[in-house]
Amino acid sequence: MRRYGVLNETTGMPESAAVHSQAEREIAGSHEVSPRPWKPKASAASLFSFHRVLEPNFVWRNMARGIEAVPPLYKAFTWVEEKTKRQIFGCRMCAQCALPTTAYACPQTCPKQLRNGPCGGVFPDGRCEVYPDMKCVWVIAYERAEETGHIEDLRRLVRPIDHQKWGQSSWINYWRGRDDDLWTEDDGLDDPKSL
Repeated sequence: MRRYGVLNETTGMPESAAVHSQAEREIAGSHEVSPRPWKPKASAASLFSFHRVLEPNFVWRNMARGIEAVPPLYKAFTWVEEKTKRQIFGCRMCAQCALPTTAYACPQTCPKQLRNGPCGGVFPDGRCEVYPDMKCVWVIAYERAEETGHIEDLRRLVRPIDHQKWGQSSWINYWRGRDDDLWTEDDGLDDPKSL
């Protein structure tokens, strides 16, 4: 049995297990570091409008199929997606994007990565329990949803992450219909069997 000695201070993993290639670190993004709440760099209203343009249709589905059929093209597309979404949303490339349900405030930027609302540790003034100098991402989501009339979207239940999909393109998954059941249509309280 192999024994590991020193733990890596950044990842908390044994040194030999913490060694990754540069490419693996780029694909993984900042998964080795606890996420910090992130305020999107674009207004919720503009992102809801842009989302309508990107809704799956014949063109997007065929483009996604073509991109996916050529691995180097898929890798380049995913790289561009990651760079773009990281700058705007603080994206961590979970490949199961819940942005439309949270007024485009990414729930994966919650240090606890909660996908269905804030933890019980949010301060009364909306500060994050883990990073008290920052506003809770769920408070950000609520404020953005309120200003655009999308409060009801926050009542949807978002399904847990499938960790095997980390690093995949959520745009391709969206256009190919792989995430059609990522969230419920409502909070499920009227018909719990639908969950």
